[in-house]
Amino acid sequence: MSEARRRTTEVAVGPELTAFQQNILVILTEEPMYGLAIKRELEEYYATEVNHGRLYPNLDDLVEMGLVEKSELDKRTNQYALIDDGFDAVANRVEWIASKFVTDGDRADRLVNAIESKR
Repeated sequence: MSEARRRTTEVAVGPELTAFQQNILVILTEEPMYGLAIKRELEEYYATEVNHGRLYPNLDDLVEMGLVEKSELDKRTNQYALIDDGFDAVANRVEWIASKFVTDGDRADRLVNAIESKR
């Protein structure tokens, strides 16, 4: 991906994403999923029901923004996959959060330990 394209994603798309959309992207970093699997992951995170009327328009927006690819699994089921710009949007967000969170060595160690515990 060119640097110009990467900057467009960083500057134009990242800040425009809602927290809900960012969470969808984060879920899709694991693997491509169909809509109901994404819905279940979001419901687990939010500990409440996620309405179809909220999920699918946001998925469509992410597709339209060029962050997620939508494909047909069968006549009734679509699969959603994170594409390069979507991955970059997640990585940029993680980097931005880390830059705000890591203010000293103790916080850096805490972040490294959190990452290491997930491996």
